[in-house]
Amino acid sequence: MKILIELPTWLGDAIMATPAIENLLNSFDNPEVTLIGSYVAIEAIKNHPKVVKTYILDKKYVDLYRVVKSFGRFEIYFSFRGSFRSKCMSLFILAENKYQFDKNKYNKGHQVEKYNNFVNDNLRVVFSPGKLILHSDKKYAVEEKKLLGINPGASYGSSKRWYPEEFAKVAVDLSNHFDIIIFGGPGEKEIALDIENFLIKKSVTNYQNLADKTSVQELIDQISNLDLFITGDSGPMHIAAVFKIPTISIFGPTQDNETSQWQNKKSIIIKKNLTCQPCMKRNCPLGHHNCMKLIKAREVLSAVDLIS
Repeated sequence: MKILIELPTWLGDAIMATPAIENLLNSFDNPEVTLIGSYVAIEAIKNHPKVVKTYILDKKYVDLYRVVKSFGRFEIYFSFRGSFRSKCMSLFILAENKYQFDKNKYNKGHQVEKYNNFVNDNLRVVFSPGKLILHSDKKYAVEEKKLLGINPGASYGSSKRWYPEEFAKVAVDLSNHFDIIIFGGPGEKEIALDIENFLIKKSVTNYQNLADKTSVQELIDQISNLDLFITGDSGPMHIAAVFKIPTISIFGPTQDNETSQWQNKKSIIIKKNLTCQPCMKRNCPLGHHNCMKLIKAREVLSAVDLIS
């Protein structure tokens, strides 16, 4: 059974699709899976034992058409995206059965449940969504001191980002009990450096700044080894959920009932219940950013006491 799967674009969404993908693959004997999608999504999911090929999709329509025409034929094609570009691409894919995710149809519940319902409805099965799954060649390390990870960035936009000084205050307070790792992608080097400079001013030396210094697989491996993770609503937050890392997630403009950590009992959400939440905007439309600005380091530290 040859199956083609288009992954969600964002890292977190790709991880939240893994229970649905697992149920999809368990519905068939000896599936051979080809994955297509963004670089970060492919890098996160490519180590699944059923995956035989992967393709990173180009944004240019001409290049996209050329790549798609080289795929060959499949029995089944599942796309976990519903964009116009994805729908156009589907027209050129050779598959006996094609299924396209529709966010307007699947608009209730957690994102994991939405993806799982999409698979259930089209395969006419009733699988429950299981755990998040990432396959890794991780080698476990033994650390002398516990590890705290802090992830100040969020690829979606600035409205999801808590303030670097507040992150740093938390890190300083916990530095006697944890070694600290600062995470971040290419667009988050500046905010990570702000945190690093604050730590230096407070004479904290037991930290690493890994912003823009890890591959996706290295990021997964590093997060899987943490003892505590403090993060915004982001892809790395969902990596931590895979490994049941004790996590404090700071939510502002997004819907925590849809994108919070899945099945992690060691998870605490911190947010303000403002009338303007959730606005789902990349930048604060009101200009005050109070959903993040009103959250202070002491609230996060109190949550650490509860989760420790």
